[in-house]
Amino acid sequence: MRSDYALYTVAIIFFIVTGMSLALAENLWVVATAILGFLFIGLGYTQKPKPQAITVEARPQAPAPEMPTPSPVPEVMKEEKVETVVEITPQKMELTEVKGIGEKRAQQLKALGISSVEDLAKASAADIAEKLKISPKITGKWIENAKTLAEKS
Repeated sequence: MRSDYALYTVAIIFFIVTGMSLALAENLWVVATAILGFLFIGLGYTQKPKPQAITVEARPQAPAPEMPTPSPVPEVMKEEKVETVVEITPQKMELTEVKGIGEKRAQQLKALGISSVEDLAKASAADIAEKLKISPKITGKWIENAKTLAEKS
């Protein structure tokens, strides 16, 4: 524990004693404890660690090894034909795109074997509601939203 924290704690204790002395109306104790409280605040401030500059020494770099100079070789340009094949695969839409399904509910649905919007659109509302222990009305809305999203994609 830093020593300034301990001194601040002692100062707080003296201020509490000062408040209690005020309640008992003993004027000498009020002054004495207040002065001691301020004294410990000052001591705590002097013990506070000062920020220090951090110096980082750079390591001297080793000289780069000399590369042998290549002998002149006649350049022959060769033309290569590159054929690019692009396959378009249908993107699976995430369950969180369905209105009313968040990350947590999507994880629960994935545990049931429903991993995409298309899977949800094909599922039974009553079956999902029973397994997740929620209202079939809610799962019915999910399935309707999933069907509209699946048609759009």
